[in-house]
Amino acid sequence: MAVAAAASRGLRGLVTRRFLAPTQPGLTFSLRPMSSTVQDEASKAAPVEAPGHSYQSLRVTSGPEHILHVQINRPEKRNAMNKAFWSEMVECFNKISEDASCRAVVISGEGKMFTSGIDLMDMASVLLQPQGEDVARISWYIRNLLSKHQETFSVIEKCPKPVIAAIHGGCIGAGVDLITACDIRYCAQDAFFQVKEVDIGLAADVGTLQRLPRVIGSQSLVNELAFTARKLMADEALSSGLVSRVFPDKEALLDAAFSLAAEISSKSPVAVQGTKVNLLYARDHPVADSLNFVRNWNMSMLQTDDIVKSVQAAMEKKELKSVTFSKL
Repeated sequence: MAVAAAASRGLRGLVTRRFLAPTQPGLTFSLRPMSSTVQDEASKAAPVEAPGHSYQSLRVTSGPEHILHVQINRPEKRNAMNKAFWSEMVECFNKISEDASCRAVVISGEGKMFTSGIDLMDMASVLLQPQGEDVARISWYIRNLLSKHQETFSVIEKCPKPVIAAIHGGCIGAGVDLITACDIRYCAQDAFFQVKEVDIGLAADVGTLQRLPRVIGSQSLVNELAFTARKLMADEALSSGLVSRVFPDKEALLDAAFSLAAEISSKSPVAVQGTKVNLLYARDHPVADSLNFVRNWNMSMLQTDDIVKSVQAAMEKKELKSVTFSKL
């Protein structure tokens, strides 16, 4: 017992010297026991409309645990992506990126399916009647249009808060572009996925062909799906790595997604958001460059108080849910 107590005191002293020594003059810190209050489970709280988020095609609600729920909200149109959707997603996730209270996001579809993809009827005038006086000007118009549409899903990837896709029913066409930009994907047993673009005479151009090969790791399967537009069912999506878990129905799916979001939200936002930034950088760069990037990143981030709080909770055998981390 004496040896264990001495070891504990030694570890506490090491943590104090390592992370608290370079403090500003006049400031003092103490490793006092923290409150043991545990927040209610996020999935059990009634959702409320998130302030500052009012859209035609989306519904954004907030609850405890610093979680936002973004729903594609056109169930009468099978959540087809109309003109409003493409701009509202950018507005929505730009706001989420700047929301210091948000630490995790769940995105799902209202109604019977996740999304049927692009709303061809609503988007026909934009896609089939491009503006311009000649081929060069029409081409520049289309290029700018595609750039804006690509940002609709790239903004999810750029958002520093982890985004969990909860997919039920069909996830068709641009829906695959959307979910491959998310960080984690869960689905219900009735989910299916289709890279549908070849069936309407075009190559997918807002993210699927670039992100799907990095997600599932089988170029052969990617090619098969993209060339044929066949359905990828839930079990195959799981075995291929497109989703990490499958649940019996939508209710169980959402419960699991919010439980995961709550678990992520209990961690230090400095740690979680820094991890996302570095994972994405490492995906797109060589190992040496990525090591240099994280070294430069952590030269400042290692000075956070969140490390002291997290280590203290571990030493006192407390869950991180009992730790209060500052907003980020």
